[in-house]
Amino acid sequence: MDRRKFVSALGLGLGGVALAGCGQDNGNNAQSGEAAGAAQADTAAKKPAKTLEWKLVTAWPKNYPGLGTGANRFAERVTAMSGGRLTVKVYGAGELVPAMGVFDAVRDGSADMGHSASYYWKGKHPATPFFTAVPFGLTAQEINSWMNFGGGQELWDELYGGFGIKPLPCGNSGTQMGGWFRKEINSLADIKGLKIRAPGLAGEIMQRIGATPVQMPGGEVFTSMQTGALDAADWVGPYNDLAFGLHKVADYYYYPGWAEPGAMLEMMINKEKWESLPDDLQEIVKNAAEAENQHIYDEFTARNAEALKQLVDEHGTQLRRFPDEVLMKLHETSEQVIQDLVAGNDQARRIYESYRDFRDSVVPYVAVAEQSALNVRSMVLGQKTS
Repeated sequence: MDRRKFVSALGLGLGGVALAGCGQDNGNNAQSGEAAGAAQADTAAKKPAKTLEWKLVTAWPKNYPGLGTGANRFAERVTAMSGGRLTVKVYGAGELVPAMGVFDAVRDGSADMGHSASYYWKGKHPATPFFTAVPFGLTAQEINSWMNFGGGQELWDELYGGFGIKPLPCGNSGTQMGGWFRKEINSLADIKGLKIRAPGLAGEIMQRIGATPVQMPGGEVFTSMQTGALDAADWVGPYNDLAFGLHKVADYYYYPGWAEPGAMLEMMINKEKWESLPDDLQEIVKNAAEAENQHIYDEFTARNAEALKQLVDEHGTQLRRFPDEVLMKLHETSEQVIQDLVAGNDQARRIYESYRDFRDSVVPYVAVAEQSALNVRSMVLGQKTS
């Protein structure tokens, strides 16, 4: 019994009844009331606050290695760290919306979150590719640095905020491969006329040097290569390419990954839903995305190494390096494409200039420290790549 209510009851002349009914003195009743109050408070503390259930749609097949499993792990992290206050259910490509419908689903609120790659949305705004990968641009480590210390996140928030979306980095596949080809590429002439799956800026670059780019979700690549609808395809790298069985439909595997030196993945959140979250749940979502951003990169580094060895040693995949003539033309054309991309759009140009300036600032250090160390390591270990 609460002490104040007990005293009030005495004042109304009910004290004798109350005491007789309880069979306790005033002090014991007060202690009992306090204990009951404490028990109720403890029960209330253990009971979850209002729970939220969010839908997360992805551009990947359900449970696809690295990409799909990363989205699943993110959802599990959020649910666990929030103590169930925010639970996230993952839908693979095609389950709730098509792979290329993720952006619109998050924007209009039919999904609360989306896991994808920003360069898929170049048709929405010309600056989106800078937040996945740019040909001859930043590596995974460098793009993380740009996001956190070079103003990249603020620019991304501004860009996606205009669409009602809050973006966060959530994974990186690392340096990708140059793609699968059904015939050898010995010169620029061999590129002409090729039907190639090439996303983002790479598709436009390939078009300008004579290829025919085709945009399609990853889940359609194998069949398209098998039927001849595609002559070549840039998907991701050994880990994912082996999972899709692309070695069964093309003999030649080209490097370097000029188009995607570090491909960052995104976690999109409907901005209205994001702003409705209490501060602690926002921090949980941020930390879950940050943890998954590193986890996916680590996973790809390990699994790509294993898969490449398997592709070459067990499946007879023919590794090839793009000829210098082709690489130089790709670089020259990429510079033209990027300039055309940002022309006439002030926001796109500001983002490009930030990206370019950060790249230029880190290149000298990377060349002296990391590039030279890698070159020496290859020399002493006798590892040849060309």
